[in-house]
Amino acid sequence: MAATVTPEVLWAQRSSNVDVEKNFIYLTINIPDVPPSNLKLDIKPTSLTFTGHSDSLKRTYHLELEFYGEIDPSATKINHTSRDVEMKLFKKELAEAYWPRLLKESKKVHFLKTDFDKWVDEDEQNEAAEEDLSNFGGMGGAGGDFGGIDFSKLSGAGGLGGGEESDEEHSSDDEDMPALEGDEAEEAEEAGEKKDESKAAA
Repeated sequence: MAATVTPEVLWAQRSSNVDVEKNFIYLTINIPDVPPSNLKLDIKPTSLTFTGHSDSLKRTYHLELEFYGEIDPSATKINHTSRDVEMKLFKKELAEAYWPRLLKESKKVHFLKTDFDKWVDEDEQNEAAEEDLSNFGGMGGAGGDFGGIDFSKLSGAGGLGGGEESDEEHSSDDEDMPALEGDEAEEAEEAGEKKDESKAAA
């Protein structure tokens, strides 16, 4: 029997109180070797449900998210690659402030991580480079019911190699540690100097 697991989810966001195109959530669900025919995605204003099955890995992925705020399901853009499903979810309410978190509940969940490749600080987003969304397909005015979505008809679903360039970047973010600051950085530097001195003495 195939194992059912919760896939890793990466997220980042942008915000704007005047431009709907700059008021969105980046969401990436890491699901290697799941073909379009084995995907089911249901996006609603306050939630997302995803199920996918990998025949090669004999693994079923299942995910349910309750969002902090509302999104516009009909505006969702999706790109499916051989390793993940990338989504751009547009926030329903225009606001200058970021969402404090992705999920409705504040408790930490092990599968959800910040997408440092796409994240920019709230006060620096105007300087951030525009993302290349040429591989993303729209939802085709399907409303909020995507239970039977056919991923093979979405732009980017045919060429499954489309997202390979970012694979290493995604994997390197699994256990990102913050840069050393202040005393910790000085201690690390001193330790390095002592090591050099002991080598010279030898």
